[in-house]
Amino acid sequence: MEKLYYRPIARTDLARPDSAMSLAGGWCWFDEVEILRRGEDPEVILAAHLPEDVLERLTSPRGHIAGLDMTQPQIMGILNVTPDSFSDGGDHDDLDGALEHAQLMIEAGADMLDVGGESTRPGAEEVDEDEEIQRTAPVIAALRELDRQVPVSIDTRKSMVADQAIEVGADMLNDVSAMEFDPGMTELAMISGLPICLMHSQGTPEIMQEDPRYTDVLLEVYDYLEARIALAESEGISREKIVVDPGIGFGKTLQHNLALLRGISLFHSLGCPILLGVSRKRFIGTISQTEQPSDRMPGSLALTTLALEQGVQIHRVHDVAQIVQSVRLWKALTFGWEQEDI
Repeated sequence: MEKLYYRPIARTDLARPDSAMSLAGGWCWFDEVEILRRGEDPEVILAAHLPEDVLERLTSPRGHIAGLDMTQPQIMGILNVTPDSFSDGGDHDDLDGALEHAQLMIEAGADMLDVGGESTRPGAEEVDEDEEIQRTAPVIAALRELDRQVPVSIDTRKSMVADQAIEVGADMLNDVSAMEFDPGMTELAMISGLPICLMHSQGTPEIMQEDPRYTDVLLEVYDYLEARIALAESEGISREKIVVDPGIGFGKTLQHNLALLRGISLFHSLGCPILLGVSRKRFIGTISQTEQPSDRMPGSLALTTLALEQGVQIHRVHDVAQIVQSVRLWKALTFGWEQEDI
């Protein structure tokens, strides 16, 4: 039987018709849906004509993730404690430097911090798990002392690293391999009960950008994440605890990245919050002709705004102050300055 994919055509305009439905219980609404099929032209239908189960998944409010409300955009500040990350490697790889940067991001308005001890840039080599633990666990422990209100995510593919992070206070798991690199991550997520982000990647960081190929990148990434969610649920992990990430830049060409960003609202059909990590990535530099990753903030900001218009809930960024300021202005224009929690 032919598989159909349903991409809600997300809108935020204040001129909202009575027939409109809330997207994922959040700030976007939709009254039309694009039906996608492999090898065929898309078709647009009224949302009211959707199958009941599809409509339920598209409209149901997403549960809180690490205490954060998914009906509002959430900013995840990147805290790489590595010597070789593509943008900020070596900037915060000692405890004092990491804490200072974390404090700045919190003061700037970060809703969550994501701590990583292994670079997953293209061509990066695997880090020994003991070394990764040494890099991340002390920082997370210190962050818990610094501010217990801001949740902390551990960005790792390894269950032992994640386990040690949980021991010292991590609130969320962020696995770029979607639990494929280390199957032990599945059991850990189930036992801990913490939310976990499952990301798509074609290949490991060492080889992922050598020659990535897809027939239809949007639908193939969707199918992969759908299958990983099904596996997680079969192992006792509730869908309400799962976040999905299409993995921009992980085994994708520039054209693949753009196709995913254009169609990102499709992933709401999975019934999970969406996390997007585009900050300072190489394809932004290619398009904007900026060589240094630190000069790509304007491009990162533009893509974050696009994602907000598509209802993406979690935005993983380097430039917290600038992105937070932009989101506040976007919310003021979209919903009105009088909104209390703007």
